[in-house]
Amino acid sequence: MRDLLNLPERSGKPRDRGVTHVIDRGLSIAEIDGMVEVAGEFVDIVKLGWGTALATRNLERKLECYRSYEIPVVLGGTLTELAISRGRLDELTAWAHELGLSYFEISDGTIALEHQRKLELIERMAQEFTVLSEVGSKDDTGAITPPYVWVEQMRAELAAGAWKVIAEGREAGTAGIFRPSGEVREGLIGEIVHEIPPDRILFDAPRKDQQVWFVRRFGPEVNLSNIPVGEVLALETLRLGLRSDTLGIGGR
Repeated sequence: MRDLLNLPERSGKPRDRGVTHVIDRGLSIAEIDGMVEVAGEFVDIVKLGWGTALATRNLERKLECYRSYEIPVVLGGTLTELAISRGRLDELTAWAHELGLSYFEISDGTIALEHQRKLELIERMAQEFTVLSEVGSKDDTGAITPPYVWVEQMRAELAAGAWKVIAEGREAGTAGIFRPSGEVREGLIGEIVHEIPPDRILFDAPRKDQQVWFVRRFGPEVNLSNIPVGEVLALETLRLGLRSDTLGIGGR
């Protein structure tokens, strides 16, 4: 039926393009099982949101569950920022190894971190993990970072060893690459991708309208992050043009 309808081609796992990065805000084991039953084929990486890994009561069981499904997990960047600010990054790194994690996120959306220091951390962590580095502020008051700064930082962080850079939008989709209303800063995105290949970027897109915009702009193989658990299957239908918002997109 896929061939009959000329649906767009999708990369298989493990993917380097068309990545769906999902945010776990505190799932139970049963909820993880349910997500995988319905849409596990489309989940490429799961982030344990902000500092939930330290507060949840089912961390070890949760990680074992994800491992059984061969879904990699990364701790929230907020934990990295907290560890950096308190001089405990070595301890956090050791804990990530103890947990058996192969991904590590480095961000500075909340704390003040000199960019050269961030690059040094990325280079160091890239020797031990697959690094995701996040660019952009979590400030949702409308403060704007000039496009050239986004470009310079993304280029430098990729050169330092980041696998992909995350274009900050927060889990609410109201900051960074989005206006406080959630509207995509189209001009900013255009200037970024003029210099940085879109395949090297994970675009935060927690809301359906944002996901639609990115799929229409970049096609079904765009990398999207901070996707809510309940939206994974819906996002895949957007990628495949099986929803009215993207009907027929990328058909062969």
